[in-house]
Amino acid sequence: MKPIWIVDDDQSIRFVLEKALLREDLPTRSFTNPRDVLQALSSATEENGPQVLVSDIRMPGGSGLDLLEKVKEKYPALPVIIMTAYSDLDSAVSAFQGGAFEYLPKPFDLPKAVELIRRAVEESQREEVSEEHMAQTPEMLGQAPAMQDVFRAIGRLSQSNVTVMITGESGSGKELVARALHKHSPRASGPFVAINTAAIPKDLLESELFGHERGAFTGAQTMRRGRFEQADGGTLFLDEIGDMPFDLQTRLLRVLSDGHFYRVGGHSAVKTNVRVIAATHQNLEQRVKDGAFREDLFHRLNVIRLRLPALRERREDVPVLTRHFLQQSALQLGVEPKRISDTALHWLGQFAFPGNVRQLENMCHWLTVMTPAQLIESKDLPPEVGVTAGGVIEPPAAPSAAAQAPAQAPSAVAAATSEPVAAAQAAAGANWEQALEADAIALLASGRNDIWDELTHRFESRLILAALGATRGRRIEAAQRLGIGRNTITRKIQELGLE
Repeated sequence: MKPIWIVDDDQSIRFVLEKALLREDLPTRSFTNPRDVLQALSSATEENGPQVLVSDIRMPGGSGLDLLEKVKEKYPALPVIIMTAYSDLDSAVSAFQGGAFEYLPKPFDLPKAVELIRRAVEESQREEVSEEHMAQTPEMLGQAPAMQDVFRAIGRLSQSNVTVMITGESGSGKELVARALHKHSPRASGPFVAINTAAIPKDLLESELFGHERGAFTGAQTMRRGRFEQADGGTLFLDEIGDMPFDLQTRLLRVLSDGHFYRVGGHSAVKTNVRVIAATHQNLEQRVKDGAFREDLFHRLNVIRLRLPALRERREDVPVLTRHFLQQSALQLGVEPKRISDTALHWLGQFAFPGNVRQLENMCHWLTVMTPAQLIESKDLPPEVGVTAGGVIEPPAAPSAAAQAPAQAPSAVAAATSEPVAAAQAAAGANWEQALEADAIALLASGRNDIWDELTHRFESRLILAALGATRGRRIEAAQRLGIGRNTITRKIQELGLE
């Protein structure tokens, strides 16, 4: 195993940690200042780099917080434990904001320090396994038997140009499957063109699919190639095919039959060589019975059918998908990836995810932005997951009388915080999320254009007043409890007029 790097100018601290960790069979390497650490990092390899970094904050020749920032640039997933004096709260908050795994107050209890470092080692090893797994499966993720069936089908179709119909609920990843079918087909070097037939108005869809000639209609000032021409030699993905207008279904059937079509306003047939992959969340057999979908087109498209399972049918894939989306979200935002606790993953695994994989992906974006700490706990999950203080997942309740009542005045909220148990019970009964939604709907209906500022003002005011009430007005402790900086809470108090 790679060593634990210890950085402290105090020889006694280094000695005590080295001996304690060696007794636990954890190798160590010690440094007296950040400069030596950075020099060692510049020449470190994947094999001899640090498994965990434990650093003091105040040392001759550099700050531990500066070291944290520079280390995170090279090793964003490396757990860093910052040692600090117990009273130095600002440093602790800054350490968390800089991406520290945890902070260790001095003087520390040695067994607890060793346990903390061991947890950091486990987290580091878990991240390494996760990164390796993600590198091996960059396209699609899924260990569930239903997803393995999909992967096998993609493999069997890899040498074929046959038409494929993908069925599955909205958000289950049908376009990802279509892209995988294209990538692993003889047409991989050609274009992949996707169009959602339900998202384009009926009067524009024909032009989008088949293109138009100049002067074909008002505004058609130049000739335009449609999606069939754009996809020539490649794959055309027709998403939500069940919503295609009936008259356009006839034109589509003709293209699938002989590969010829006419642009809107055109008189010369255009030849195209396109593989069509269609997708729908609807029951096309029922649409055929209802007369809303052509039966001959259905049979033309339904040569090979792939059913994509809903996320609730592949719950074992939730952990790997969650970690993948957290990594992707952090990459897009340019921040360090959040970690998620096993307890939080358990609750996510119990959630039904009506929006499927797309909902989980959006939830991970939300968690990346909104979770104050680097470790996502069950309490950080969005309200729709339904995690309660008792550890029970409950369906959303109907708005209660308390939820529909006017919001309490700030003074009432502050007073309530002196009774933590009563306040928690009141909050649970009030169903404030639905009350917030009701307020938003009412403000939207009023035509106001400052709704974000208004509701954010209310939310932040009550949150800060509750924290100040719980800490008897101590701002630094309130900031720590909220997971924000001292300067942030001071500025918010001034901005919100809470002085």
